Amino acid sequence: MLVAAALVPPTALLVPGVSGVREVLAAERRAALGAVRVVVSTRPDVVALVVPGAGPVRVGRMRPTLAAAGVDDADLGWPSRPTVGAGRVLVVDDVTAAVGLFLLGRAGWRGVVELVPVGGAGGAMLRMKGDELVRERPTGLVLVGGLSARHGPEGPLPTDDRAAPLDDVIAADLGDLDEPARARLTAVPSRLAGTLEISAWAPWQVLLGAVGGDPLGATTHRVSAPFGAAYVAVSWQW
Repeated sequence: MLVAAALVPPTALLVPGVSGVREVLAAERRAALGAVRVVVSTRPDVVALVVPGAGPVRVGRMRPTLAAAGVDDADLGWPSRPTVGAGRVLVVDDVTAAVGLFLLGRAGWRGVVELVPVGGAGGAMLRMKGDELVRERPTGLVLVGGLSARHGPEGPLPTDDRAAPLDDVIAADLGDLDEPARARLTAVPSRLAGTLEISAWAPWQVLLGAVGGDPLGATTHRVSAPFGAAYVAVSWQW
């Protein structure tokens, strides 16, 4: 049973210390933490951390690192012990997953975490995966992914005029997540999402498979496009 879910941005800039002395994305960090705290507050039996990319599902006591992004972890605000989970320590060097673990740790989660990469599959298979994740026990989902990275000259990728209008529709539908919104999110083509570098596409397909009906509460914590990449932080409860 899905009890709560959150979607948060994937950028390492949410972690204090990554940008050096100058503080950036403070509002996005607060919004992302607020969304994850909604999931933690429901006290699920397990939190599934759903991230783009390939790899096996991992369960354990996870220690995040941003070494893959060229960042010295000694400069960061990581908790002094492995962030979340139980069992033997697993070093997580995928940047997107590390950001999700940082947010879970800061939100106070100390329970079971399943790290679920969901790259490479089609929408139908991803929705089946979502159904499987929540079938046996009360589960929270934390989805890590962004909207298009093609917003204007500051963007990390060349501008695409389709990005802003589509992102506006997606952000609104994620903020509602009622039945018509879910139908529209299901119908977003994977090829278009890939062209526009919408990394949240696969995670939200997992969410759609896990959802059993309209959320009892949906909160959009923030929608923004700093540095030409669009982010949304949103949470849902059932």
